[in-house]
Amino acid sequence: MEGFFAIFNTDLLVATIRLSTPITLAAIGATICERSGIVNIAMEGMMIMGAFFATIVAYFTGSPWLGLLAGVLAGGLFSLIHAFATVTLHLDHTVSGAVLNILSFGIVRYLMVMFFGHPGTTDAISHSLKAYQWAIPGLSKIPVLGPVFFNQTPIVYFSFILIIAFTFFLKKMKLGLHIRAAGEHPLALETIGVSVYKMRYLGVLISGFASGLAGAYLSIENAVSFTEGMTNGKGFIALAAMISGGWTPIGAFLASLFFGFADALQIRFQIFELFKVPEELFIIFPYVMCVIAVAGLVRRSRPPKADGQDFMIERSE
Repeated sequence: MEGFFAIFNTDLLVATIRLSTPITLAAIGATICERSGIVNIAMEGMMIMGAFFATIVAYFTGSPWLGLLAGVLAGGLFSLIHAFATVTLHLDHTVSGAVLNILSFGIVRYLMVMFFGHPGTTDAISHSLKAYQWAIPGLSKIPVLGPVFFNQTPIVYFSFILIIAFTFFLKKMKLGLHIRAAGEHPLALETIGVSVYKMRYLGVLISGFASGLAGAYLSIENAVSFTEGMTNGKGFIALAAMISGGWTPIGAFLASLFFGFADALQIRFQIFELFKVPEELFIIFPYVMCVIAVAGLVRRSRPPKADGQDFMIERSE
C-alpha cells in the first residue's frame, strides 16, 4: 500500500501535465486542420522537424528562444508540403501524411550527419527552456493545483493559452467559422466568396506550427538535445486524442491528459517496481490505452462532414 501512495501524489500530476503537453499541442493543431477538411496523419513528421530545427538553432546560436521560433517555423513550412499535396494537387490525404512522416526521418538523419557527423543524438544545447520555469506568485502556492498548473515551463503555459485561444477562434471568430465551414460545407463557403483552398491551407499551416511547437518542447524544454525517434509515436497519439476529444480543442486537451497520465503512470510503475513483469509491458501501456480510448469513443465522435473529401472548383475559361 505504501508503494501505491508513493505513486499517486502531486508529482504524478505534474508529470501528467508535462508528458501530455506535446500531445496536446499537436492534437489541437490537428483539430484546426481537420475542421478545415484535411485529414492530417503527418503530425509525427512535423514534430520531428520542429524538434530537430529547434535544437540546431538553439545549439548554434545559444538561444533556446530562437530555437523555439525555428522549431515552430520548421513545422509550419513542412506542413505546407501536405497542404500543397492535398489541396492543390488533390492527392489522397492519408498517403500524403504517411509519405511526409517517412520523409522527415530521412531529412533529419541526413542533416544530423551533415551537422554533427553521425546519426542518433545531437550534441547538447547550452541553455534549455526548462531553465525558465516560473512559479506564478500566489497561485503556485495553492495545494495540488499550484505545482501542477502554476509552476511550469514556458511551452506548457503557452499550451494552456492555445487551448483557450483556439476554442474561442473556432466558435466566435469569423475566420474560425470559415475554417469550420470548409470542413462541413465547402461548396456553401465558396458560394459566399470565401476560398475553400485558402481556409484549408490555413488549417494545415496552423497544424504545422502547433506540431513544430510540440517538437520544440520535446527537444529544448523537456530535454537538451534531439534524438532520432524521440517523438515516440506522440504524433499518432495526438491524432487519437483529437478523435477521442470529438474534434474540439478542449476535448483534445482532456484526451491528451488521459494519455499523459497513462505514460506518467507506467514510468512510475517502473521506478517503484511494484509489479515483477517485463518493462516492455509498461512501455506499451499508453498505446494500449490509446487503442481502448479510440475504440470506445470513436463511434460517439462525429468528424466534420467534408473531412478528407477532395474539393475542386471547376473554373470556366
